[in-house]
Amino acid sequence: MPQPMPPQPSPSVYDAPQVLDRREGPYGEVVLRRHGGLLQIIANGCFLMDTSDGRSERLLIDAAWQTLDKNHAAPSEKPTLLIGGLGVGFSLAHAAANPAWSKITVVERERAVVDWHTDGPLDVVSRTALDDPRTDVVVTDLLDFLRETSDTFDALCLDIDNGPDWTVTEGNDGLYGPAGLASCARVLRPGGVLAVWSAQPSPDFEGTLWNAGFRGVRTEEVPVARGVPDVVHLAVRPG
Repeated sequence: MPQPMPPQPSPSVYDAPQVLDRREGPYGEVVLRRHGGLLQIIANGCFLMDTSDGRSERLLIDAAWQTLDKNHAAPSEKPTLLIGGLGVGFSLAHAAANPAWSKITVVERERAVVDWHTDGPLDVVSRTALDDPRTDVVVTDLLDFLRETSDTFDALCLDIDNGPDWTVTEGNDGLYGPAGLASCARVLRPGGVLAVWSAQPSPDFEGTLWNAGFRGVRTEEVPVARGVPDVVHLAVRPG
């Protein structure tokens, strides 16, 4: 089984970021740059993510799987997984390392991000996962996919933007509101699990999940040495 990518050295304050690619996408500018030993994704001038750790992205996948198992919602056949957002690839790589998933669908709206994985420096994170026959990458906006797909899934893991309370890209906040969560519930099978990554805890979002009809709402934190922890919000679609 592939091992998690080890933590990368933090850049020195004297290191100047090196831009590897810069593109205008459908939602603005996206940039891939190297800063010391890290690869970073910048959207419209705002830092999104880098390859420094990946613990919270791995928790996103593990928490969804464990919640599915605890609720005895996993079907007799191997369950399916939908990941919203490819990012630097930690979530996909960790999911593909688990043979329990029968199919892994990733929805990423930025063609540039997909290219950085298939033909660029981020393949060091995701190459094995992308070559896995269970993996399917769909290049489209997640909200469009949720509204239009006829497929259903046992788990939906969202790693979109910085979470429900701090969105960088205009329009992403709609994913975390009542209409967006209704779309999430629509593609989940009864007993399916919704897991949402966030850069900070959001008690208000927990209430929104309850009001949207989800049950078993809870939050798991990623311990950090200092500062606000990343979290994963979890909820179950009633059976």
